[in-house]
Amino acid sequence: MALDFNSDTSLSRRAMKAELLDAETELRLAYAWRDQRCEESLHRLITAYMRLAISMAAKFKRYGAPMNDLIQEAGLGLMKAAEKFDPDRGVRFSTYAVWWIKASIQDYVMRNWSMVRTGSTSSQKSLFFNLRRVQARLEREALAEGTVLDRQTMRERIATEVGVPLHDVEMMEGRLSGSDFSLNATQSSDEDGREWIDTIEDDGEGADILVEQSHDTEMLREWLLVALGSLNERERFIVRERKLREDPRTLESLGNELNLSKERVRQLEAAAFGKMRKSLENQSREVRGFLN
Repeated sequence: MALDFNSDTSLSRRAMKAELLDAETELRLAYAWRDQRCEESLHRLITAYMRLAISMAAKFKRYGAPMNDLIQEAGLGLMKAAEKFDPDRGVRFSTYAVWWIKASIQDYVMRNWSMVRTGSTSSQKSLFFNLRRVQARLEREALAEGTVLDRQTMRERIATEVGVPLHDVEMMEGRLSGSDFSLNATQSSDEDGREWIDTIEDDGEGADILVEQSHDTEMLREWLLVALGSLNERERFIVRERKLREDPRTLESLGNELNLSKERVRQLEAAAFGKMRKSLENQSREVRGFLN
């Protein structure tokens, strides 16, 4: 399904006129998209909550990105949310979509803040969007108490407030206060015209290692799919609910749903893992036999 992002004004106008979905209609559309891949249902779901995406995008205008681009990223986040939304969890789609929309916008802002990637870990992202706000609040509180925080103490308090390592605060502080500098620029003190990039040691993994790691990861994924295929439907259900969910279910809750005792579910889980282990071992032996 394609969304027209050519004009943020016209898109905003259309979004404000979109229907408001009640919980029952929203649930019906979510099931239709998940189970039947009904694009009409997906379109209604996305259109209804595009106003939410636009509203969230507007909060990031202060980072200097074009509003139209922010809306586009918000829309992509909304579509990702629709793709991954599980209506069986009993959560409203809007509540679930907020995280995906915000994550998509934040990733875009950080990618375009500088030619150099500003940060990729959760702590770095948290610092990027909160460091200045937390620092300003700490300065106000210190001023109200009649004290002045030195630079190191301020960094330590920011690290504590945001819940990140101190070295991440130091790194992000430097990135936000500095400007882009080309590594191809010539060192002013170098008579031979050597560029700054020549002074950086490449300690990254070689292409051969990266290719090998990618191949191993894909092979392991295929092995796991084959191992899951060796299970019956009930065993796959138990493994999926116990190990593949973000919030794994308890033996007791599965027992209630399957009308089994908690101990019986545990036995079925153990048996399923045994089958998967045997399948993985057989596949590993086949590969070793082929290579030998």
